[in-house]
Amino acid sequence: MRRSQTRLIPAGAAAVLLLTAGTALPARADPARDAILTTYAAEARKEDSGFTGFDAARGQALYRGPHTGGKAETPACATCHTPDPTRAGQHQKTGRSIEPMAVTANPARFTNAADVEKRFSRDCPAVLGRACTAREKGDVITYLLTGKP
Repeated sequence: MRRSQTRLIPAGAAAVLLLTAGTALPARADPARDAILTTYAAEARKEDSGFTGFDAARGQALYRGPHTGGKAETPACATCHTPDPTRAGQHQKTGRSIEPMAVTANPARFTNAADVEKRFSRDCPAVLGRACTAREKGDVITYLLTGKP
């Protein structure tokens, strides 16, 4: 995706159409997922007063990596979750199967706030070597709403 084609997604607007590369993609509307994004948007505004919305391109870059701050065996989310988030992944260490991350392939993704936060709390330090910011969490979810590899 070219940088000029990236559109910012207004915070808390997961139920509206996502605009990526000039093509409208219907997001899977879900009140629980919308509430999670709204919460992350409020946190992102507290972290950065200039926050204007989540961005699928930033989320894709974060998802795909590579990153050097975390564990050497997990330099990206895509290490376990595959570069194509519509496909099932496999845990790097245990070999356990992981359901697809993309909402288009797994509509239940990002609908349980406690589970979402638990996963980010565990996985961000392994991949980045630190906790994810609220903006990073929202960017990744926004990217995974698109269903694009």
